Amino acid sequence: MFGILIMIEILVSILLMIVVLMQSSKGGGLAGSFGGAGMGTVFGVRRTADFLSRATTILAVIFVGLCILINLFFLPGKQSGADSIIQRGSATSGAPRPLPPASRPAATPQTQGK
Repeated sequence: MFGILIMIEILVSILLMIVVLMQSSKGGGLAGSFGGAGMGTVFGVRRTADFLSRATTILAVIFVGLCILINLFFLPGKQSGADSIIQRGSATSGAPRPLPPASRPAATPQTQGK
């Protein structure tokens, strides 16, 4: 089930990229190079913009919904139950560890013998 949802997610993301790139911007966008100009003659310019906007919205909602669904219910390794390093460290000892004794060099008296 997880693999199928990931494949659907990849397909939706590719379709979303294509639909976004097909929309014409102020500079013309990539709509002309992928045949978006011809698409405007089929639907009409206004209806093409409405169709692409609606398709973008629908694909974005599907994409986000699948992301949340996969993350909440199908993410592998979710049931591991392993604690983090911080949780393990605080659970084993409540008090901080004592510092090791500092090693000091042996003090030698400086004597001047004349």
